[in-house]
Amino acid sequence: MKVENITLGHNGSVVKPLCIGTWAWGDKLFWNYGNDYGPQELQAAFDAAIEAGITFFDTAEVYGFGVSEQLLGQFMQKTEQKMQIATKYGPFPWRITSQSVADALTESLKRLQVQKVALYQVHWPFTFFMSQETLMNALADEVERGRIETVGVSNYSAQQMREAHQILARRGVPLAVNQVRYSLLTRQIETNGILDTARELGVTILAYSPLAQGLLTGKYTPNSSETPSGARKIDSRFSKEGLQKIEPVISLLRQLGEKHQRTPAQVALNWLIAKGNVIPIAGAKTAQQVRDNAGALGWQLTDDEITQLEKLSRPWLK
Repeated sequence: MKVENITLGHNGSVVKPLCIGTWAWGDKLFWNYGNDYGPQELQAAFDAAIEAGITFFDTAEVYGFGVSEQLLGQFMQKTEQKMQIATKYGPFPWRITSQSVADALTESLKRLQVQKVALYQVHWPFTFFMSQETLMNALADEVERGRIETVGVSNYSAQQMREAHQILARRGVPLAVNQVRYSLLTRQIETNGILDTARELGVTILAYSPLAQGLLTGKYTPNSSETPSGARKIDSRFSKEGLQKIEPVISLLRQLGEKHQRTPAQVALNWLIAKGNVIPIAGAKTAQQVRDNAGALGWQLTDDEITQLEKLSRPWLK
C-alpha cells in the first residue's frame, strides 16, 4: 500500500507524507550557515521540493533567530504554488500571557509574508509560567481568527498531549500533530505511549531526526574516514563503538535499498511512512538532499521487509 497523501490531524491540510525541515536555514550555531551553504543553495533546495511535489515545510521562530522563516517567506514570494507551512511558538519563561502567543504569531507571519499558516506548534512543553490551559486557549483563539489552520505540539509526552487535546476539544479545535524524535534508532514513542495515544486521538506524528542526524544514511561507518561536523562530533553514537552497534541496521537498509533501487536513507524514511499517519521531517540544505529525500515517496517496503527492520532495531525501542 503506497501512502500518497496524509491529512494533518482530523481536518488539517492534506500533504505528501514527507516534510522538508528548515532548522539549518540560517542556523550558524549548529549547522554552519553562511560557510558551507547560503541563500542560493537554500533557494535551489526550495525549488527542488516544489519540483518533487513536496509543498510542506517545517520551520520555527528560533531557527536562525528568525532567518529560517524569513528565507522561506522570500522563496514563497517567487512561486504560485500553494504551500503548507508549519512553524513553532517558543514558550519562553518571559512569555506569560496569551497576548505573547498572539504577538509571536504576528512576528512569524510577518517574516513568512503570509496571512496564516497551516500549522502552529508549541515547540516544547514548558508550562512553568503559562499554564497549558492559557496556552491552548490562546491557540484556539488564533484558529478562530483564521491566522492558523491547525494546532500542534512538539516534544509532548502522551499525558501532556492528552491534556492539550482535552483543552482544545472544549473549544471545538482538534489537536493536529505532535512533533517528536522518531527513527529506526529512536523508537521510544512506540513504547512510552506517545504513538498509541496519537492514534487514539487522531493526532498525526511529525517525525524529526528521521535519519538520526545522518546515522541512517550509511555515510558513516566504523572504518570510514567520513567524520560528522558540528555538535555531532561529540555525539557518542558517531564514535567507532557507536557505529559498530548500528552496523546490522545499516547493512539491512543497504540490502533492502539495493532490492528497491533506493538508498539506505530512502528505505529508513519509507519505513516511517509505512507506519501510517507518520510524516518524516527530512532536513535539507541543498537541492540534491531534497531530491534524495523525495526518493522515499512513491513506493513501499513489503510487510516482511518492515518486520525485518523492526526486529533488528528492537534495541532502540527503549
